[in-house]
Amino acid sequence: MSTPVMKLFDLTGQVALVTGGSRGLGLQMAEALGQAGAKVMLTARKAAELEEAAAELQAQGIDARWVAADSSNPAEIQRVVDETLQRLGPVDVLINNAGATWGAPAEDHPLEAWDKVMNLNVRSLFLYAQAVARSSMLPRRQGRIVNVASIAGLAGSTEVKFVAYASSKAAAINLTRQLAAEWGPSNINVNALAPGFFPSKMTRGTLQALGEEALAATAPLRRIGGDDDLKGAVLLLSSAAGRHITGQVLAVDGGVSAVHSGG
Repeated sequence: MSTPVMKLFDLTGQVALVTGGSRGLGLQMAEALGQAGAKVMLTARKAAELEEAAAELQAQGIDARWVAADSSNPAEIQRVVDETLQRLGPVDVLINNAGATWGAPAEDHPLEAWDKVMNLNVRSLFLYAQAVARSSMLPRRQGRIVNVASIAGLAGSTEVKFVAYASSKAAAINLTRQLAAEWGPSNINVNALAPGFFPSKMTRGTLQALGEEALAATAPLRRIGGDDDLKGAVLLLSSAAGRHITGQVLAVDGGVSAVHSGG
């Protein structure tokens, strides 16, 4: 007997940890997981923003908690995972969304900024995945990890100068493939989302510099991302509906990456 399709997307009773979950894409994905029945733990640096985000989810009937932490700090990452286990139980779904960017020509890019971007966009993804796998997923032989990359990791750009960010997102994509290869035998699915342009604090400068209409014009769908456009993708990769998908990168970009090898 096959499973009813809506049951495949049902996350009732599962625990999801969402990094960078206080706003933007992280909060959008947390909302989707919570609406599908998951208990959600949000983490980011700023307690006030987390409290507001959790209240927004709770108002929808979602079991949402939060813990403030700096995801560039390995000790803080372990604390987040430990606290999630204590307060909600073993982690079924990890959304590795925390990230940073820095704009500068490659020849002038500061080393300190390079390290900041790499630590948050690559090292923290690995450390969260490692900590959650050790504590929850490998012992139970089940789990879903979704790393948030970017179409910036798929090709170079002549329009935007962000060498560390682009490099970090390419690294996140191959980190995804390697973890999928190693942990697949333990029934752990590891995939990546590669969003295109969505309005967010991180993309505000680029949107202002290039213009929303100009960016939308580069996409076959003639639009940039909106408030609902990651929900279906993250739910697919976090649920039984995507159980035969691993090591893959799904671009959610209005078709930009299908027609442009670079920006």
